[in-house]
Amino acid sequence: MNEHTLTVTHGVIVEESLQFTLIELSQACQTDSARLIELVEEGALIPSGSDASSWRFDGSALRRASAAVRLARDLHLNAAGVALVLDLLDEVDTLRSQLRQLGHGAAQR
Repeated sequence: MNEHTLTVTHGVIVEESLQFTLIELSQACQTDSARLIELVEEGALIPSGSDASSWRFDGSALRRASAAVRLARDLHLNAAGVALVLDLLDEVDTLRSQLRQLGHGAAQR
């Protein structure tokens, strides 16, 4: 083998309009429904529907739930800790976006 290694990653693109039930989302994230219910109770995931049996999650919830499961597993966080980290990551994304817009606007002047 040469000194250059090619790493291939695989992913799935999920449309925002796609809907998941609680069971489908738990299967997709390889976690149990109870963990996802805790995340909903902490506000980390926001389903539509009035109770767990009628909840529907949009496509973006898959990315968020997967990140939540990884955070809980890798950092040994409870649902409240996961919700806090996800909120902070959202804030970082927002600030980065604002910085990009300011940088782009300043470059045009």
